[in-house]
Amino acid sequence: MGLPGAFLSIGRKEHGTRSAVEAIGTFDDFVVDLPVDAQREQASRCMNCGVPFCQSGLVFSGAHRATGCPLHNLIPETNDLLYRGRWSDAGGRLGLTNPFPEFTGRVCPAPCETACNLGLHDEPVTIHDNERALSDHLWEQGIDPLPRADASAPSVSVVGSGPAGLAAAWELARQGIRVRVYERDDRPGGLLMYGIPNMKLPKWVVDRRVKLMEASGIEFLCNIDAVESAEGIAAESDAVVLACGSRTPRHLDVPGATLPGVHFALEYLAEATKALLEGREASITAADKDVAVIGGGDTGVDCVATALRQGARSVHQIIRAKRPPEAADAPVTWPAPRNVHTRSYGQREAMELLGEDPRIWSTDTLGFIAGAGDGVTAVQVQSIPVPRDTREIPAELVLIAKGFTGPEQTVLDAFAGYDNVHLAGDARMGSTLVATAMADALQVADEIARKLQGD
Repeated sequence: MGLPGAFLSIGRKEHGTRSAVEAIGTFDDFVVDLPVDAQREQASRCMNCGVPFCQSGLVFSGAHRATGCPLHNLIPETNDLLYRGRWSDAGGRLGLTNPFPEFTGRVCPAPCETACNLGLHDEPVTIHDNERALSDHLWEQGIDPLPRADASAPSVSVVGSGPAGLAAAWELARQGIRVRVYERDDRPGGLLMYGIPNMKLPKWVVDRRVKLMEASGIEFLCNIDAVESAEGIAAESDAVVLACGSRTPRHLDVPGATLPGVHFALEYLAEATKALLEGREASITAADKDVAVIGGGDTGVDCVATALRQGARSVHQIIRAKRPPEAADAPVTWPAPRNVHTRSYGQREAMELLGEDPRIWSTDTLGFIAGAGDGVTAVQVQSIPVPRDTREIPAELVLIAKGFTGPEQTVLDAFAGYDNVHLAGDARMGSTLVATAMADALQVADEIARKLQGD
């Protein structure tokens, strides 16, 4: 351990954020990184625990989610090398388990920090920020592409270029397999490109990784409908990986759900990013509108933040769940995930700009009300503890962020009759964390490589 006892004298310090007034003026990254020396000091707080739950990735006590890092990153070792200033060694240690730390260091909710042993009695180590800082430094120094696969190597097709698809493609190429990735959108990246807003994951970060993968011999084919092309994809491949994600949105079966102005969250977020990249006005916009977001997860937060940047008049986030407590009994719940009240960047910005938290807890959505022009003008809701307490919330734009029910059945059906087809990531497990989808895809890719290469 680089600095024994540092956790006793050095407090936790996270990255900064731009003020809401400044942040909503653009779709640029809202994070303000710590200076390099300060980040190394934060890495020194790691205690090099004998049992580092931060990297466990296991399910304890019947929890719904894994404790610690799903990728099993070697966190204490990486933190120690980072503190010592051995950037290349730290990057190599991180790269043993995580091929894309530039993604997880930006969008992962950091279950590793929840499971941090130091967090049981103090503030946990800034593992998430450390990973981002290390990744950015490595990219600044330059990352070499993988050796290209031999022309006689087995060929694998990956359907989908989101976190799982990219991870599977990278691992297959690393093991000497020829890889071709099919994407139905106009750019690679899947959820990373069109599901997560630019201020949370700048698209140049995704493009940079894709270019490195292309330099490694991985081929990307965009604007391809895998359902229509299934026969050709299967015929040219020794194996197929379906990493098409969990893209079927959960519907809200209430009156008015099909009114103009009611959209699924991913449709809205994708259009906002496409408009930004193409330098045009978005066809679905919150500008000068009252906005209602139905759902309290990360996607709902992204909708709130995007609406603010588009100039929404007001934003409300309607959540059926009960407001979590401010704190949890850490010795009872640790190291499993804790259900506590937090504020993400979208809520923080809304509070600064509009004067209140946009979330309305313990509230059920009864339906959507049309105005004179047939478009939605309000959401009818009721408080769950008091069923007769109904009211209307003004909304000319409604964004349904209730999660996803699974992969698109048409894709599964299209490949059902072919041999050596594998599911990976959210397509197999349902909607999960980016890190979890990547971890699953890495395992699938390893199994395919071993099978094709006779190991």
